[in-house]
Amino acid sequence: MNLVTILILSVTLAMDAFSVSVASGVVYKKLNLAAMMRIAIFFGLFQAIMPIIGWLLGLSFRGYIAAFDHWIAFGLLSAIGLKMIWEAISNKDTQREEDSMPLKVLLTLSVATSIDALAVGLSFSLLDNSIIFAAVCIGAVTFAMSLVGVMIGKKFGHIFEDKIEIIAGLGLIAIAFKILFEHI
Repeated sequence: MNLVTILILSVTLAMDAFSVSVASGVVYKKLNLAAMMRIAIFFGLFQAIMPIIGWLLGLSFRGYIAAFDHWIAFGLLSAIGLKMIWEAISNKDTQREEDSMPLKVLLTLSVATSIDALAVGLSFSLLDNSIIFAAVCIGAVTFAMSLVGVMIGKKFGHIFEDKIEIIAGLGLIAIAFKILFEHI
């Protein structure tokens, strides 16, 4: 996969964490810079680690599915994109007065927003792509976008959050079709 595709993929994967970060800025009104950094670090780290885990899992059975791996990648990315769109349409948030997101909530959100990155890592192994550079890009972009997202959320997140997640979902679906058309 070329650099432009990896960057687009990184941004689309980070949109999920960005959306949650925006929502966190809306929900947790008293977040300070340290709490914002913690959110960004967790999201970035999980988004970087999960593709590597997915890639390693994919290596173990890649030989068995090489003939139809592009269809699996297409299905996974499309399903994730559709899920993101669905969640954006059906999302409801409430405001909280805590000054920091509880660790249990942060861990849960970090895992939930990085499941799609796990599937992307699986897709990378099926397509015989290297994962390290992509994982670093995904993690760095997610960190930066999450930090900015929390800051935006504190100011005006209620305006943008659902629209951003819909755009990200459409981006993943577009990448799914690109992969499919490249291998047909």
